[in-house]
Amino acid sequence: MDVLKILAELRQEREQIEEAILSLERLARGRGRRRGRPPAWMVEARKRLRQSGKRSKSESSAKAAA
Repeated sequence: MDVLKILAELRQEREQIEEAILSLERLARGRGRRRGRPPAWMVEARKRLRQSGKRSKSESSAKAAA
């Protein structure tokens, strides 16, 4: 076993872990409410979700009334 080689690999791995931690910390710090208008694809997705939710409620109330 080459101890110096193992140490070099561990140091390199430690650097990679530290970089990953730093980037995750930056991501966590940058979170918050986004400003401005949402993109068109997001608006369409919300509309579809609302429509599918309304359909299921009306169907269940119609079945309950019958």
